[in-house]
Amino acid sequence: MVNADIEIETLAEFDRVVARGSLSGYRIQSVNLLERTFALLSADTSAAVFLGCAMEPDASAKVRADGALVFPPIPDLPFDPYRGLLYTAEELFTGLAEGYEATPDARAYAWFQETRSDGDVFSSMLRSLHDDAISDALDEHLAGARVIGVMGGHAMARGGTDYRGAAELGRTLARSGLTVATGGGPGAMEAANLGAYLAPAPDGALPEALELLAKVPSFSPSVSDWARAAFAVRERWPRGGDSVGIPTWFYGHEPPNAFAGQIAKYFANATREDGLLARSTAGVVFLPGAAGTVQEVFDNATPNYYESRSEPTPMVLVDRAHWTERLPVWPLLRALASGRPMESRIALVDSVDEVPDALAAMA
Repeated sequence: MVNADIEIETLAEFDRVVARGSLSGYRIQSVNLLERTFALLSADTSAAVFLGCAMEPDASAKVRADGALVFPPIPDLPFDPYRGLLYTAEELFTGLAEGYEATPDARAYAWFQETRSDGDVFSSMLRSLHDDAISDALDEHLAGARVIGVMGGHAMARGGTDYRGAAELGRTLARSGLTVATGGGPGAMEAANLGAYLAPAPDGALPEALELLAKVPSFSPSVSDWARAAFAVRERWPRGGDSVGIPTWFYGHEPPNAFAGQIAKYFANATREDGLLARSTAGVVFLPGAAGTVQEVFDNATPNYYESRSEPTPMVLVDRAHWTERLPVWPLLRALASGRPMESRIALVDSVDEVPDALAAMA
């Protein structure tokens, strides 16, 4: 069995496996088993691992006696360090009606702010456990997918032409069969996830959605109003397409956007950035951005330069003036690529309309 085959992440999966009589060797992640005491007492649980599963005391004693490892739930945490599934926007924004500060996303950030510098090994261990569980869930979700990364700055405001272009790009890429993955935050990231979300909808849905969102251009000064505008669009078109957002609580002032179908949120920004780029196996599109996007360009260029992740993957930089004049990243990237296999895998284009053809030329 491969690792994914021995992981149980839902109660339905648990019931299917236990019906066969044995949980031996399985890893059960964050499943509430308080109502499965008889099943636990009856099944073989030798060599099983229970990660954050609520159990009755007699069931817990029995599985420990079988030789299973039991990692109990951690009380009073605003997140689950053992979770087996990615987040959804609905989960992270639960309680938004009372204000963003009441949501699990905001509470997890507040916990991170309190513990990030306290030197407590227990807090850092919990963050590491959580982020590793998220990486595992992300790999399972993206297995077999052709993933295209779309990077760009958080400052891109709703209602602008750049935001519209990023949304149209996300829609085009999703309609071509690619899974759009972004940094999961506001601005260009939200726009690309929005486009992918509306990919199954008629063409007229996107202009209407953009008009609705433009009423709240930014997450500042009110994250609550910004997020509510997004959920209003989701209510208008409830069956959206899938995409992935990979944000971080390290930049907690940037909330996750509500248009990513699955959200892999991390505490460690370095783990999040490297994981996002490494999983973008069909290439990465870099929209205009500032320091964070520049960092991502070269975080992606380095493994392409050394071919440390196999052959180089496509890199498309959008907006010639931005990447050659305002932030002259392109000349350095081209100089690095000169004479190496990655030279044929980089492109600079003027607009998002040129991205699909640039990617096709490097396929």
